[in-house]
Amino acid sequence: MNRLIRRAHRLARVVTKAAWAVVHRRHPILAQVVPMRRCNLACAYCNEYDTTSRPVPLEEMLARLDKLADLGTSMITVSGGEPLMHPDLDAMIVRMRQRGMVSSIITNGYYLSPERIRRLNAARLDYLQISIDNVEPDEVSMKSLRLLEPKLKWLADLAEFSVNVNSVVGGGIKAPEDALVVARRARELAFTSSVGIIHDGRGQLRAFDERQMAVYRGLQRMGSRGDTRVNRIFQENLAHGRPNQWRCRAGARYLYVDEAGLVHYCSQQRGTPGIPLAQYTRDDLRREYDTPKGCAPYCTVNCAQRVALFDNWRSPQEAAPARAPGETAPAPGPGASPARDRALAN
Repeated sequence: MNRLIRRAHRLARVVTKAAWAVVHRRHPILAQVVPMRRCNLACAYCNEYDTTSRPVPLEEMLARLDKLADLGTSMITVSGGEPLMHPDLDAMIVRMRQRGMVSSIITNGYYLSPERIRRLNAARLDYLQISIDNVEPDEVSMKSLRLLEPKLKWLADLAEFSVNVNSVVGGGIKAPEDALVVARRARELAFTSSVGIIHDGRGQLRAFDERQMAVYRGLQRMGSRGDTRVNRIFQENLAHGRPNQWRCRAGARYLYVDEAGLVHYCSQQRGTPGIPLAQYTRDDLRREYDTPKGCAPYCTVNCAQRVALFDNWRSPQEAAPARAPGETAPAPGPGASPARDRALAN
């Protein structure tokens, strides 16, 4: 009963946020924040982690969350690195909920335990996405269904938040058919599922080969139970290597805030605009909302694409003036240069 009540309340909050996003254009819908770049794994396709960085202090993270709330942000996704390695993640989730924002995390799942899931429940987490790349671990990824199966069962038994299982096609994954096995298992456990389409180090498209396309069609035949159903046209074009015509609102409706506290368009366009969140203003939101992004046609960053659905039908974009003199952005923060291929978690 507690799960049903929480689910109903969560849905009501999300619907209210979505309605406000349609009515009001000048606030962020989704912000992805990185409280820690360090990760316990080293997936071959990923360029968003290191093995040495320390967690951002809680006081600084709470200040960033408060700033995002002041800008009117609807939803926060905590990523990494591996966010469950941060010792104060629960306190961040509590602050998100206190400030009226929908809370979510993206994790590789290794640090999940029954006790950890109960703590996430107590913090009132809304959504968790767990990434599973293959059925058996290999040199490309250790995020395998076999190793994470106990975690999935604990989530099914204990989680009071919504769970999505994301798998990857491409990026050196040896058996793309594993994505079908992962999706079936997710649905057996009453989770939603999604699949990430490979992109290069700048978030640009790599079309599917015949084998990968067969897996994609198999997933389509299964029917979507995840939020990717709202951007099916995007996914279809990407799978065929076709460009998408859309208005990317990154820097306005979608913000990527790295561990240094700098705002970027997304994880694959780090360095632009590269403005400290503490100095980010509604003028910055307005400028980036109206600015076309040259990387948009072949972009596979689906979180940015989904957010843009609220505005694709309105407000044509044109090149906007840069910040006024004396307000130029600082140099990009650590890790701003994209490296290896990465598959985006939907």
